[in-house]
Amino acid sequence: MVSRTTAQRYAVIGGGISGLAMARMLMEKGCTATVFEKEGTPGGLVRCERVEGILYHCVGGHVFNSRNPEVMEWFWRLFDKQDFTHATRHAVISLEDGSLVGYPIENHLYQMPKELRESILDDLLQIAGEGYPEDDNFNDFLLHRFGKTLYHEYFAPYNRKIWRRNLSDVPLNWLEGKLPMPTVREILAANIGQTQEMNMVHSTFHYPKQGGSQHVADTLASGVDVRYHNPVTQIRRENNRWYVNEESFDAVIYCANVKDLPDMIQGIDIDISEVSTLEAHGTTSVLCEIDSNPYSWVYMPSAAHESHRIICTGNFAASNSPVGMSTATIEFTLTLTREEILEQLSRIPFHPRYITHRYSPYTYPIQTTETPGIIAGARQKLAPHRLYLLGRFAEWEYYNMDAAIAAAMKLSRQLLPT
Repeated sequence: MVSRTTAQRYAVIGGGISGLAMARMLMEKGCTATVFEKEGTPGGLVRCERVEGILYHCVGGHVFNSRNPEVMEWFWRLFDKQDFTHATRHAVISLEDGSLVGYPIENHLYQMPKELRESILDDLLQIAGEGYPEDDNFNDFLLHRFGKTLYHEYFAPYNRKIWRRNLSDVPLNWLEGKLPMPTVREILAANIGQTQEMNMVHSTFHYPKQGGSQHVADTLASGVDVRYHNPVTQIRRENNRWYVNEESFDAVIYCANVKDLPDMIQGIDIDISEVSTLEAHGTTSVLCEIDSNPYSWVYMPSAAHESHRIICTGNFAASNSPVGMSTATIEFTLTLTREEILEQLSRIPFHPRYITHRYSPYTYPIQTTETPGIIAGARQKLAPHRLYLLGRFAEWEYYNMDAAIAAAMKLSRQLLPT
């Protein structure tokens, strides 16, 4: 732990949501924070740009909400609610036969074909009689929580598209708090009452009327010393100081990819080479014009193509698309050429028309049973030298915006307790 008197000047490496939130929190506590950002705009994974008059979320489609009252209070001190829409999530699942079922699927079984409904009911009644085993991996959890039919129709094929690995190798403890865990009683009650799921963090969400998630990043960056076009390739420890691009700092908050860190550190003898074994998936995000629709997200388990979801970003705000046009980003968890994308789009619902695409090599961190220990070990070695990890690919955690802000709050309290 570092006191106010021993660490006043911080270097923050990476100008995404984690780095920008951390810089503001340090400034709120009277410290100086300098953010080093390799790109020309802030935002990291939430960065947006305009293409043919369309707001393009370069990776995903980022919205904001939180169950954490501290996060909400901090966020709304910086933003005007009148600049945001407050929307209810309207998501559906496109099944193999092209039919659409409400999301989450377990709450909308009454919309499924009769034969599937009866098979799912048999599975759920069996689960109710046998109870839930103590699962330790994602595959077994899905099978034992939702039954064979839902597992094969939706959960297994959809998650395999995202994670591109054997789901039995994904540890369940990493996904706790990120997964719906309804009981059979809750599933049946939701279907009998045909009630909408409102317990997920993003069942409702806030979204800027102008600029999308780039507006969030730009606002967080306002008033912060952000050095754009300033990549960091080396951080040097000398005389109990850190030197980042030859500027001197008391401490460093590292919000970039931790796999790059071992080659960057100079001047201290520590071994964090284990981080090189960490795994991740990238995303090809395709901006498209699509058929007009009322949805926010469309999830696609179908084996007919490789995409796992359509994010109908054009529906998030009227300013996101030209008048009369419906737009979306379509995600693939793999690298595709333009020709391959065009072939894939021909088999995807809502008749997507290609506009542009971008591949981001790091979007989905993959955790194994070893990952928490690797990150904890790196933290333990770095913290005595006042170098701290924060953010999705520094901590190797699947953070949304609210979780990134919450993690920055936690670290700021550790460094500068009030």
